[in-house]
Amino acid sequence: MDNNNNSNSWEDGKLMRHLNSLIVAHLRHNNLIQAATAVASATMIPLNVDVPPNKLIQLVAKGLAVEKDDVLRGTSSSLFGDLNASLPVPPQPSATAVDFSAVLDTKGVSKSFPKHETRHLSEHKNIARCAKFSPDGKFVATGSADTSIKLFEVSKINQMLLPDAKDGPVRPVVRTFYDHIQPINDLDFHPQGTILVSGAKDQTIKFFDISKANAKRANRVIQDTHNVRSVSFHPSGDFLLAGTDHEIPHLYDINTFQCYLSANTPEVGPNGAINQVRYSGTGAMYVTASKNGAIQLWDGVTANCVRSITGAHGTAEATSAIFTKDQRFVLSCGKDSTIKLWDVGSGRLVKQYLGAIHTQLRCQAIFNDTEEFVLSIDEMTNEIVIWDAMTTEKVAKWPSNHAGAPRWLEHSPVESAFISCGTDRSIRFWKESL
Repeated sequence: MDNNNNSNSWEDGKLMRHLNSLIVAHLRHNNLIQAATAVASATMIPLNVDVPPNKLIQLVAKGLAVEKDDVLRGTSSSLFGDLNASLPVPPQPSATAVDFSAVLDTKGVSKSFPKHETRHLSEHKNIARCAKFSPDGKFVATGSADTSIKLFEVSKINQMLLPDAKDGPVRPVVRTFYDHIQPINDLDFHPQGTILVSGAKDQTIKFFDISKANAKRANRVIQDTHNVRSVSFHPSGDFLLAGTDHEIPHLYDINTFQCYLSANTPEVGPNGAINQVRYSGTGAMYVTASKNGAIQLWDGVTANCVRSITGAHGTAEATSAIFTKDQRFVLSCGKDSTIKLWDVGSGRLVKQYLGAIHTQLRCQAIFNDTEEFVLSIDEMTNEIVIWDAMTTEKVAKWPSNHAGAPRWLEHSPVESAFISCGTDRSIRFWKESL
């Protein structure tokens, strides 16, 4: 019995020493010399220990992959047992409606974008700056320069659109939240829950429980160190990305609020503030669009930048970037009045959508729910512009019905409907006409 205990203790000690060696090598390789020296001193590991510097990251990535596979099979190899078994499995991306790789050089007949009807929903007291639909499409939230957030119930919006309800008493705003002290920049919904998060110029990220009818203020707050320009939940709901005035995305564990920064980042040059950050459908990657015109792709496990498309929009700001459903392409928009589709694997420019002027506002380029069309804004003509996603042909131009160009477009994930937010403070809902 004692021999077995001694043997186990010796093996545990050997394993611990190997782990400490990997940690020291990892820290040293990433130029965290002070931390590496402290760990080496505390564990009596040589600072110049001879182990592969990337081995720790590789082992962690493999372990996470095995754990995910176990969860998918209904088993768990996690050291944390029941805690990890309760974690939601990230949703798999639905099949994309358009295989862009199959039509890279193909010209064909463009599709017609269906007609939409539109209604004025509400007004903020200042510019309506951003919007976000919930993953199930049942709610949509808008954020404003007046520091408020409005939550709309989409079923009530649809009631407003009925012919016999146009002058009826339907009020689609179901909550209004007041807790920021500076303008709201971005919003996102928790993938599996009833939590809405907001990022604002006051350097905070706030969590609102939309299930509580009387809640007007956040129940949790993350205090960042920079203007929070963009927020995006990991599909598991356990992590939150923040794009800020800092050039590196801030990754937060939403259970502990611990912030992680990648130690392996490219040179971004001046003005590397992040205008938008978005996870892919599985969380395997995320993308950032920066004020210096760069589009950068990041590994969702290691948080390392795996591809940097510098000057994606020349010297103009890159204002938005989103993945296609199959995660093979990224759609970006910039203040150079271009919208571009990039191949994730190669970083190659695949398509451009031209013919709309956007040089001033933080303009968004979005897909419709089937990814057959691209939508954006023409600031000069105050129009919503639609392109066929495959042929890149402009197929529609509609008056925005805003007094001044809309600032933000956001499409429903489940139906042919979208929201426009205006510099005129108003919010409009657009839905395909029956």
